[in-house]
Amino acid sequence: MDHDIKLDLQRAARIGFDEAIFCAGKTAGHVSRILDQAQEKGLRLLLTRLHETQFIELPEHHRARIDYEPVSRTGFFASPHAPGRDAARVTVVAAGTSDVAVSREAARTLRYYGEPVVEITDVGVAGLWRLLERIDEIRRTPIVIAVAGMDAALPTVLAGLVPGLVIGVPTSVGYGVAQGGNSALHSILSSCAPGLPVMNIDNGYGAACAALRVLRAASEL
Repeated sequence: MDHDIKLDLQRAARIGFDEAIFCAGKTAGHVSRILDQAQEKGLRLLLTRLHETQFIELPEHHRARIDYEPVSRTGFFASPHAPGRDAARVTVVAAGTSDVAVSREAARTLRYYGEPVVEITDVGVAGLWRLLERIDEIRRTPIVIAVAGMDAALPTVLAGLVPGLVIGVPTSVGYGVAQGGNSALHSILSSCAPGLPVMNIDNGYGAACAALRVLRAASEL
């Protein structure tokens, strides 16, 4: 038993989410020991920021149990939650293809929890016509996760066009004064669109969990 690894065995009972393992900064050996414990206790896990090199270095018996997706750097260890519905209630919108790693992390997290999702990419405001071509489709879901770097104008524009909840996710995409996503974060935080919540930089996982909390709370009304 590894005394430095303590899985949160009661998280699902407390808040309805399985433990998610943030793999960045961990060695493949450390991740493997976590998976050993999870397998021993019959747990399924969502792995985030699992680099492809880490995945390749895992023992074969662990790799065989992981549904790995390299763009989002996410992995489903053991079977994810069964889908509970057919129609999507969340649309994940990425301003550009450079933002897809973050938007896909959000989409994969939703799918792990059995929530269907619509993914729309490359509709940033630099070519506003591309967004307007898809706006009717975006309006169909009650929650929209808007992922954008650089000036991060997309979440504000969407929050002014759709009636549902828009969750803004700034990304670290951009040059110079973009400052690793800080300009995008500040842009969304200072938005004039009312009721626009904001996640931390590159936090697609957090945005998906926020959407799930809203959906679950609404179902209790």
